[in-house]
Amino acid sequence: MGKIVIRAAGTGDAAEIAKIYQYYVEYTAISFEYEAPSVEEFKKRITNTLKKYPYLVAEYDGKIVGYAYAGTFIWRAAYDLSAEMTIYIAHDMRKSGIGRKLYEALEQELKEIGILNLYACVGYPETEDEYLTKNSAQFHEHMGFHLVGRFHKCGRKFDRWYDMVWMEKLIGEHR
Repeated sequence: MGKIVIRAAGTGDAAEIAKIYQYYVEYTAISFEYEAPSVEEFKKRITNTLKKYPYLVAEYDGKIVGYAYAGTFIWRAAYDLSAEMTIYIAHDMRKSGIGRKLYEALEQELKEIGILNLYACVGYPETEDEYLTKNSAQFHEHMGFHLVGRFHKCGRKFDRWYDMVWMEKLIGEHR
């Protein structure tokens, strides 16, 4: 595998990011969205995220093959030292180590801005199927996250019910 470059995302990356995400919306229950957002919508999402949090992309041979960003965990001031993380890797580049590199870089940037707690909201199947496996939860476990809660049959996609789990990783000292 060639060199992977992790860098800050910008609105000029929206088309490539939207293309990666489109696959997950249309063919998986990893995202609970039913319709893939437009490039313009992704530009808005990137702009809004960058007001407070990092948004990173991974490039391989000059092409964006993954992205990760952080966002508000819960909209109350008491949660300001916590962030929710999100990651998507081009479906044909999964299990290549790109996810680990992106998440490690994002975690480091979050530490630098004072974030202490990381959270991930992950679709989780009761029984794995062609739309959703337990790979996302397993990835987060490998990255040091722990299961902290499970919501049963809370998301419906492809005429099936899916669970959602919350995972947590503490990355700072709580004084």
